[in-house]
Amino acid sequence: MKKLILKYHFFVLGLISFALSSCNTRKFKVWVGTDNEQKIYNLKYGAHKKQKMDVFLPSGYPENSPVILIVHGGAWSLGKKEHMIQIQKMLFKNHIPSINMNYRLVSKSKKITYREQLEDIRSAIEKFNELAGKAELQPDHYILLGESSGGHLSLLYGYQHPEQVKKIISLSGPTDFYSPSYLHSFYSKYSSPTIQKMVGEKFDRKNLSEEFKKASPLYNVCHVPTLLFQGNTDFLVNQKQGLALDSALTAQNIPHKLIFMENTGHVPRFFSKRKRESIIYPNILEWIRN
Repeated sequence: MKKLILKYHFFVLGLISFALSSCNTRKFKVWVGTDNEQKIYNLKYGAHKKQKMDVFLPSGYPENSPVILIVHGGAWSLGKKEHMIQIQKMLFKNHIPSINMNYRLVSKSKKITYREQLEDIRSAIEKFNELAGKAELQPDHYILLGESSGGHLSLLYGYQHPEQVKKIISLSGPTDFYSPSYLHSFYSKYSSPTIQKMVGEKFDRKNLSEEFKKASPLYNVCHVPTLLFQGNTDFLVNQKQGLALDSALTAQNIPHKLIFMENTGHVPRFFSKRKRESIIYPNILEWIRN
């Protein structure tokens, strides 16, 4: 019979000292299945209260299986890993190991920008790299999967660290905060306050800082295969964002695929079971496996 076990499992033996170093260990727990399945919840990868991750290790995965690192959305300043549990459960059901991470949220007063969020992705990867052998997995063998602002972070980190990230999956992720096309669009009028907070620089339309270019995946592309999902009626992330990155990847002959969905708004997997099960999940699984 499957059961919930607190702070004990053969994989977690390598984590116990790390977990016990936290003053809040009661939230750290492990679920053990009957076929070597494991679900580790709230594993700390840093000192900040947000630096926790859930690790799902299903049965039957090969040693060369990539680990899917899931990055939630929420306009960089909201959201939590539990919002992505549906995807993590889907991956688990399909025998694909995954990490679902929380990260520090953007805050002007605490001086947290997207840079600190990228550092959190690095820290989560480094922590799991230390444990990969215990799970019979390879270090630095990740696929980043992000949604909305998490898609932006996944794209940016993946393009900056191709030695760690083998593929990227972005669901409705923004890609461009700098080009003339963005600056002259109506989309920039209502999105720029959020982008300004995320970058940590004033959004001066007449003299835009290079920091907005550095924060744009569009200007950081490298040879990492990329799967993009974009809705044509997405108000939060305009359709030109996905189309612009698709064009940039095409121009550089980088393997990629754009799933452009008609009559579709932001993060459609939340609102359309049909699209989730017939379009989004099948394409995610195909991208991971091929």
